[in-house]
Amino acid sequence: MEYTTLGKTGLRISRMGFGGIPIQRIDAQGTRELMKKLAESGVNYIDTARSYTVSEEYLGYGLEGIRNRFVLATKSMSRTKDAMAADIEISLKNLRTDYIDLYQVHNPSMEQLDTIVGEGGALEALLEAKAAGKIGHLGLTAHSTAVFERALSLDWVETIMFPYNIVENQGEELIAKCREKNIGFIDMKPLAGGAIENAALALRYVCSNPAVTVVIPGMADIAELDENVRACSDTSPITEEEKAELEKIRQELGTDFCRRCNYCAPCTVGINIPSVFLFAGYLERYNLADWAKERYFGLPVKASACVECGECESRCPYHLPIRQKLKKCAEEFGE
Repeated sequence: MEYTTLGKTGLRISRMGFGGIPIQRIDAQGTRELMKKLAESGVNYIDTARSYTVSEEYLGYGLEGIRNRFVLATKSMSRTKDAMAADIEISLKNLRTDYIDLYQVHNPSMEQLDTIVGEGGALEALLEAKAAGKIGHLGLTAHSTAVFERALSLDWVETIMFPYNIVENQGEELIAKCREKNIGFIDMKPLAGGAIENAALALRYVCSNPAVTVVIPGMADIAELDENVRACSDTSPITEEEKAELEKIRQELGTDFCRRCNYCAPCTVGINIPSVFLFAGYLERYNLADWAKERYFGLPVKASACVECGECESRCPYHLPIRQKLKKCAEEFGE
C-alpha cells in the first residue's frame, strides 16, 4: 500500500481509503471483520458521515481495540452552531472515540456556506471542538464546482472532497489547485456511484492523477476490499487499449446518470429512485435485460407511481431531471 500526507493536516494515510456508505448494507459484526481486514491490508483512512444511518455506529463497534490504527473522518450536514455541536457529540459517541481526526462540513450550497461561516454558524462549533481536542482537522465536501472553488479560499479548510472519476472530470483544474495550496484532496465516487463496472480500471485511472491524495471507494465485503487494494496498488501505466475502454465508458455514460448518492430520498410515494435507475442502466447499457427486469419488478413501488412532485429534484446535487427519467424508465419496463 502506498502512503501519502493528507495536505496541511500532516496526517499520514494510505492512498486508498474506505468509504463508509455501503456499511449500511451489512451489520455490526460484518463491519468488525471488515475493519480487521482493512488493518491487515494497510488501509488506514476511514470516511463516514452522520447522514449514513448506522454507518458511524457499526464503525464504532468494528474499530474497538484497533481505533489507533486508523485516521477517522466523518461529516455533518448541520449548518448552525448548536446543531453542529450536537452532531459532533453524537459522532464521538457512535464512533466510540474521544477524538475524530477529520470532521467535514457535508455538501453545503453556496447559501448554506454563508450560514456556516456566519455568526452562530456551524464553523463556530467546529473550531471550539477543535480547540477542545475533540477534532483534529476540518474539511468540506462538495458536489458543486462553485462551492469547491470557494472552499479553496477558506483558510480553515484543510481538505476538500469532490467527485472525480472516468466520466466526471469537471473538477480537474480545482483538484490541481488543491495540490498547489497543500489542501488534501479526497476523491469520492471513483466508480461514479457504481455506474462504472470495471472497478480496477476506474481506480487505476483515479490513482494515476498525482493531485488526488486519497480515493475512497465504498466497500461492504472483503472481496471488494481485496479487489480495490490490488487496483490501487497497481502503478502500471494505462495502456492504449485501456484508454480506448475509458473513452467507451465515457461515451456510454455521458454525464446524465445517477450516482446513487441517495440525496433524492425519501420519495413522497416510496419509489427507490437510485435502484430504478440502476436497473434501467443494466437494461440499457449492459444487455442484462432479464436480470434487470427481475429486480425491477421486485421493487414494491415502480417508476410509474411518480406523481411528479419534484421534491427529489430539489435535493439532487447533480440537478438530474429525475421526473423525466422516471417516466422513461416506466416506459422501458412497461410499468
